[in-house]
Amino acid sequence: MELTPENSTDQSQVTHQQPINPQPTHPQLSNSIGDGERWGSLITGSTMVLMGLSQRSLRGALVALAGGTLAHHGIKGQKSFSESVTEVMDSERTIKVEKTVTINRSAEDLYDFWRKLENLPLFMKHIKSVTQITSTRSHWIANSPSGTSVEWDADIITEKPNQWIAWTSTEDSEIDNSGFVKFKSAPQGHGTELKIVMEYNLPGGVVGAAIAKVLGETPKPQIAEELQRFKMLMETGEIATTEGQSSGRNPDKNSIQ
Repeated sequence: MELTPENSTDQSQVTHQQPINPQPTHPQLSNSIGDGERWGSLITGSTMVLMGLSQRSLRGALVALAGGTLAHHGIKGQKSFSESVTEVMDSERTIKVEKTVTINRSAEDLYDFWRKLENLPLFMKHIKSVTQITSTRSHWIANSPSGTSVEWDADIITEKPNQWIAWTSTEDSEIDNSGFVKFKSAPQGHGTELKIVMEYNLPGGVVGAAIAKVLGETPKPQIAEELQRFKMLMETGEIATTEGQSSGRNPDKNSIQ
């Protein structure tokens, strides 16, 4: 079973999030949208679920989750959210990363900082820039130590404020990736547990080689290091370098909202 923001848990802990999947409702549907749009959401959402379940990947699981949400909106007569469905690209290699870190800040603080995607290069060293195109689409540029760069667009396909953000790259992107980040209160009020799950599908040839250089031979330690940098930034307002000096490009603690 693929991990999604709904079913991802640590080994000894259970999430307390409310399920997105449709629940029995009163026969009288809401009038917030018309019958045509409501049934359109229901049919489209159901199709997305089938598409997602047919794909043995994290992307497929996230598409299925987004489809379940869209179908739920159709049943309840609620307005649909902005989403983009893409098929899994043919790939020769798949890299999966799953990491968790506990940060002494509230889930709301972490979510708000992460959701402003332009903040991510502050602690992700391999990301040169993230540009917000629309409320759900963004453009990413990543660099490797050798100077090789790759670019791609990504869509947020489902999110729940202060709880999770899930994304997938667009169909024409150079790098095919999907993932989610989840925020959950740590036990005994000790901050927030942040969990990130990512999947890269790398093509062969020159493009795949360039992407591999950006991600590195061992992306798991790289992601772990970047989460520690994020923890340091959110808890102290700065990131210490390997020489023990703070990085000058990061905001002070008071500027982190």
